[in-house]
Amino acid sequence: MSSSLPSLTDHVTPLATGAHVTLAHWLKDTLALALAEGGVVLVRGDEQQIVAPHGDGGILVAAGDARRLVTGGDDGRVMAVATDGSIAEIAAAKGGAWIDALALHPDGGVAYSVGRNVTARDAKGRERTFSAPSSARGLAFAPKGYRLAVAHYNGVSLWYPNLETPAEFVEWKGSHLDVTWSLDGRFVISTMQENALHGWRLQPDRGHMRMSGYPAKVRSTAWSHDGDWLATSGAEAAIVWPFDSKEGPTGKAPRECGVRPARVSRVTFHPKALVLAIGYEDGCILLVRFTDAAELLVRPAVKDSAISALAWDTSGGRLAFGCADGQAGILTLPR
Repeated sequence: MSSSLPSLTDHVTPLATGAHVTLAHWLKDTLALALAEGGVVLVRGDEQQIVAPHGDGGILVAAGDARRLVTGGDDGRVMAVATDGSIAEIAAAKGGAWIDALALHPDGGVAYSVGRNVTARDAKGRERTFSAPSSARGLAFAPKGYRLAVAHYNGVSLWYPNLETPAEFVEWKGSHLDVTWSLDGRFVISTMQENALHGWRLQPDRGHMRMSGYPAKVRSTAWSHDGDWLATSGAEAAIVWPFDSKEGPTGKAPRECGVRPARVSRVTFHPKALVLAIGYEDGCILLVRFTDAAELLVRPAVKDSAISALAWDTSGGRLAFGCADGQAGILTLPR
């Protein structure tokens, strides 16, 4: 049981936010915690600052890059919060329609969706729009180039916003909720309403990969720093699929890490090592090292405190977490 594992709990600094944490993201040395009720908590050392990018409105979706936390709200606005707490509006949907999904490009571009309509805004402020076949549920930019994957019913559309060519449609029947690219851009993987993942091998043959058997929907995915592994939530262990060959996980069994009597709610890989942080619906957090499957306890189970956010800083020295009951914390790894 987790209570008998080697422990890092003495190295955790607790935080309190007062509301459900939907995303944790590091802006260099500043931790940003997006709250469902609409606030963003910025943690700098012992100081905390709370800003409200959507006024009295709530945050529906959030994403972050090295400079800012970007949020989409129920007020129809896309907002950016900088490290110093300053707030800027990036875009506003017509009629104040809710922002359904967000994605950030490494060069500063932003994409967001409202129903079927997807808008991509590049770093120079130029906007292009795309109408998906049905409501766009998930967005993800390719790791290289300016190409956007849009998850929707019955498949994923792959769209080049700066080209006049129509989007490429890769099909698989069912409701696709979110989407992610492999780090080399060869695979696109979607999470599905049907408690499964589906993948498309874009090179060389457009092959399909179906990854099923989950007892619940997959709500969290994470790639290892070398791109060889994709970790997923949705079971009573982190299910980790191998992508270290041209065929991806086809014909291969996944690894199961951190088996416990509670479902995994969040996963995130260390940015430099094959170490996986796993958060559970019962509030527990474990670190699992791939080389020997060793486990370390970060946080014991806490009633009604499901892990809802996990994030490593860029150096891999600190792990932030947030919970459904508003609790949060920062693990600082001992040197």
